[in-house]
Amino acid sequence: MTDERDAFRPRHLLVTGGAGFIGANFVHHVVREHPDIHITVLDALTYAGNRANLTGVPDDRITFVHGNICNAELVESLVSAQSTLPPIDAIVHFAAESHNDNSILDAAPFLRTNIDGTYVLLEAARRHDLRFHHISTDEVYGDLSLDDPHRFTETSPYKPSSPYSASKAASDHLVRAWHRTYGVRTTISNCSNNYGPWQHVEKFIPRQITNILSGIRPKLYGQGLAVRDWISVEDHCSAVWAVLTRGRIGETYLVGADGEYSNIEVLRMILERMGQPADAFDHVNDRPGGDKRYAIDAGKIQRELGWRPQYTDFAAGLDATIEWYRTHRDWWEPAKASTEEKYRLQGH
Repeated sequence: MTDERDAFRPRHLLVTGGAGFIGANFVHHVVREHPDIHITVLDALTYAGNRANLTGVPDDRITFVHGNICNAELVESLVSAQSTLPPIDAIVHFAAESHNDNSILDAAPFLRTNIDGTYVLLEAARRHDLRFHHISTDEVYGDLSLDDPHRFTETSPYKPSSPYSASKAASDHLVRAWHRTYGVRTTISNCSNNYGPWQHVEKFIPRQITNILSGIRPKLYGQGLAVRDWISVEDHCSAVWAVLTRGRIGETYLVGADGEYSNIEVLRMILERMGQPADAFDHVNDRPGGDKRYAIDAGKIQRELGWRPQYTDFAAGLDATIEWYRTHRDWWEPAKASTEEKYRLQGH
């Protein structure tokens, strides 16, 4: 296990995608747990990013920059800036196009952001000798059979199924290459499916919750047998911090919480908790090339860094997530109608 005395202690983080779902939760986590760190958030504020996700973060703890990670001049200006703040000493890279359905309809934004944007950031890290932590996904490994007893590990072969997961696989390979070729101090974490506050209504769990709150029947792809490995976003954030500060340079760590459930199980849990009949949903066509099962073996991060998930009661996590969306209608309602219209046009 890594000795705490050897930990990397950042003073100023550049967090890309820090107004998105996981990035914003990470900003809240760092601000709450590490009061001596300043954060510069760089976010393009696409439909999936929302400045309101950072509500409550004190102004003196963050610098918010509206911009694109593909803009090399902007990124260079941020990492080389001279001010009264400590210089940026690490990049934590969350920014990504991440919705599978959108990648199937138009892969171009995924290639630009997830590949070109990662290249721009890696070059900045190389020029300025910055620590670089890359947030990736278990989807780069493809899928497992429903009856397969195995789980993904850090040595699982890459077999991405969608344009989204292929673009993330490419970005992972870039990170490893910049470490091996140029000596950039990189780490990677590949995490399973996240849930929690500030997640866009296009995603599976918030879509079901907000459909019910809106009087819309939930939709289930295919028979709902696909299995996902769920983790609280707060646990993911604590894992990212552990890898950033104590992970071995050049290494990859898988992050999961033993939360395997089929999509139909999750939907029925949500229906039950919201007082709906178990069959109060409609089946719709599955997406092309849909993955069957994801499952994470998080043994390495547990052994090496001593990290453990704290929010392992998935039912209680769903209750808290439902309550968050129930009490934050003003946050999600503006995006709801347009999101459902996009799904309707796709037959979903």
